[in-house]
Amino acid sequence: MLVAVFRTRVRPEVADEYQAEHERIWNIAKEQSGFISSKAYYGEDGDKVAIQEWESPDHLRAWRDHPEHMAVRKRGREEFYQDYTI
Repeated sequence: MLVAVFRTRVRPEVADEYQAEHERIWNIAKEQSGFISSKAYYGEDGDKVAIQEWESPDHLRAWRDHPEHMAVRKRGREEFYQDYTI
């Protein structure tokens, strides 16, 4: 099993649009081979920490390279995230 941890802070002015994209992409992620689980924790300061579990590094790489995931990651960096760490 492989665990990936993400810390993000969404720009408040795009929070609703981000949430819609987030739900769409996670519905796709949950259907990917090797996906085990994802949990999210929210801080009072606006930070979100997400913990994902994948069966193997190969499964996580396949998700990283999924075309729709690549597009939404780019959009996240350019439009949605005030800050993020993987």
